Amino acid sequence: MGDPRKDHTFDAIVVGSGISGGWAAKELCEKGLRTLVLERGRNVVHIRDYPTAPLNPWDFEYRLNNTEKEKERDPIRTAYGDAGSTLFFVKDSEHPYIQEKPFTWVRGYQVGGRSLTWGRQSYRLSDLDFEANLRDSHGVDWPVRYKDLAPWYDYVESYIGVSGQKENWPWLPDGNFLPPMEMNCIEDHFSKSVRGHFTDRIVTPARTTNLSRGWNGRGPCQYRNLCSRGCPFAGYFSSNAATLPAAAATGKLTLQPDSIVLEVLYDEQKNRASGVRVMDAHTRAVTEYYAPIIFLNASTIATAALLLNSTSRRWPQGLGNSSDQVGRNLMDHFTGTGAEAEFDGMKDEYYYGRKPIGVYVPRYRNVNPASARKDYIRGFGLQGKGGRAEWRENSARLPGFGQDFKKQLVRPGPWIMWLGGWGETLPYSDNRVTLDSSRKDSWGLPLVKIDFQYHDNEKNMSKDILADIQEMFSTAGFTNIRPYSYLQPGGTAVHEMGTVRMGRDPKTSVLNGFNQMHEVKNVFITDGSCMTSSATANPSLTYMALTARACDYAVTELKKGNL
Repeated sequence: MGDPRKDHTFDAIVVGSGISGGWAAKELCEKGLRTLVLERGRNVVHIRDYPTAPLNPWDFEYRLNNTEKEKERDPIRTAYGDAGSTLFFVKDSEHPYIQEKPFTWVRGYQVGGRSLTWGRQSYRLSDLDFEANLRDSHGVDWPVRYKDLAPWYDYVESYIGVSGQKENWPWLPDGNFLPPMEMNCIEDHFSKSVRGHFTDRIVTPARTTNLSRGWNGRGPCQYRNLCSRGCPFAGYFSSNAATLPAAAATGKLTLQPDSIVLEVLYDEQKNRASGVRVMDAHTRAVTEYYAPIIFLNASTIATAALLLNSTSRRWPQGLGNSSDQVGRNLMDHFTGTGAEAEFDGMKDEYYYGRKPIGVYVPRYRNVNPASARKDYIRGFGLQGKGGRAEWRENSARLPGFGQDFKKQLVRPGPWIMWLGGWGETLPYSDNRVTLDSSRKDSWGLPLVKIDFQYHDNEKNMSKDILADIQEMFSTAGFTNIRPYSYLQPGGTAVHEMGTVRMGRDPKTSVLNGFNQMHEVKNVFITDGSCMTSSATANPSLTYMALTARACDYAVTELKKGNL
């Protein structure tokens, strides 16, 4: 019989297989490390396990609608996925958590994680973002700047493929783009109007990993807009379609689904993590695995919970948590403010296909003295999309019945455009994740407790977002403007960040500038938990760039004998 410990020893362990975990797997395997990837959910193989991808609405029992019983039982799952995509969202009823205040924790427990259902918009952060905390003294200073990440943004974009348009806009760095997904005529009209009337803002095609042409053996996008079912054409980037197959191709990958990581093991004599303790999701059997490098990529809240549960004599508050910062500073982009408006014109124009993205207005507020506000700091980005009303919208607004009514339904309605804000949330110490040891989940782990609320800065910003959107629509000649404004619960944007932040000082942060734990040098964390501030743009591209950079550093340090 072999040595059980030897059989369970790898060069690296990665916890999580989503966007950042998939990248960690690819990079570590391609650098020659035998890598174990642990995923708590079921296995999902690209193409084979996308059963709903080819189906039509009438192929579903309730025409893609979730039943009222399903909505009541699993409100988050059914709010984010229809009958074609709920298979990639966890059942709330099976995975409870505690909400001190309303917080929407969207999860995808399967190989690939939320890379199968993410929004795919991909933007670089700039030094406006990386210097923000230092400039206004909210949070701690980022230990990196744009120049540190720029080559890694290049590296990641060259692999995943980002469709976009260069703008030379100072607060939204350009990347290496595939051709943009063109705006339709109403979006183009809105863009030209905004550019013509406002000197401080632009409207550009959203930058997305939906491929406008074939790239690295994947795609192109088929304009089906069924992305959240899994794409058999690999028309957008996901771990399943790209990074995990690349890792497997090296022969160095061991992918183990249905594996719930209970804790990170700590060797007090070496002051290093020695491995992880894992429970089989079905049999409940517990096994330990060992490696000199450990990457935690379970997602922002889950990674914080894992560290908090990894207690020992040396770490009574959780692994590497002398700073008491693990679990704190939870952030999410706040949404819930925007408007919809109609345009009376272009009735002889239409479009082809179902474009998966629309337009983006990068941050323009509080970027210089001329744009400064007195009632809030930081800023917001705007996302929007335009199209002609289809039969669903027309059926609610057209009078009549019978044959004439049906004829009206098949005619396109007016042009309608929507625009909404994605606002930056400041890092607040009391927005945090903790564990409730008195209540356990089905696997005996303490329930995660989330305590999160928005403050006056976000509330004041939302008022400005609403006023600006209405002004832009009016300027562009839109009518019947229908505004809305309410702060949706935290987590609604599915951009949760923070909880294990990077920083320069071990007393006030958990990770250094290479995503390495200050106090446990062989543990690296590169999912959203590492973020020091939320910025305004969608964050996943930054996770990927940070991951690639951290892997390069970790392997270099390993070879030097420093880990």
